[in-house]
Amino acid sequence: MNVTGMTVTGNVFRYGDNVDTDVIIPARYLNTADKKELAVHCMEDIDRDFTAKVKEGDIMVAGENFGCGSSREHAPIAIKESGISCVIAKSFARIFYRNAVNIGLAIMECDEAVDGIESGNNVSVNFDTGVITNNTSEKSFTAKPFPPFIQGIITSGGLMPYLKATKGA
Repeated sequence: MNVTGMTVTGNVFRYGDNVDTDVIIPARYLNTADKKELAVHCMEDIDRDFTAKVKEGDIMVAGENFGCGSSREHAPIAIKESGISCVIAKSFARIFYRNAVNIGLAIMECDEAVDGIESGNNVSVNFDTGVITNNTSEKSFTAKPFPPFIQGIITSGGLMPYLKATKGA
């Protein structure tokens, strides 16, 4: 993974609309709290090769309503622990969005980027500016950047580490 400041660069895994939490991490694996074990089974019901191919820093791109379904925190944990540095989608289910921020998984909404990025493309995301660059096609897109407090949560690795660092808890 190439990370500089609040910029990440990685290769893309692309999925469609309505990718639900049961597909992200199937219910049969919810009996464990082991993050690495969850990561081993991430996306396996729709992409058998995902865990064999994903590398630290890669980026996931999806359509509308990503993370719909049950409100399990296991889904963003599995994605983050698999090595994905950012999920870019047209929209996120509300509870997934909140869970992702809480555990420190970077997520961005940008219709144009989703439409302009294919599986396997190399993409850079600058969280400070919101600029998403498809390095493969040399096209850039602009999403709304994170506010500073969300940047703090993401860079701290989640809400609890952020609170400990900022509040001395």
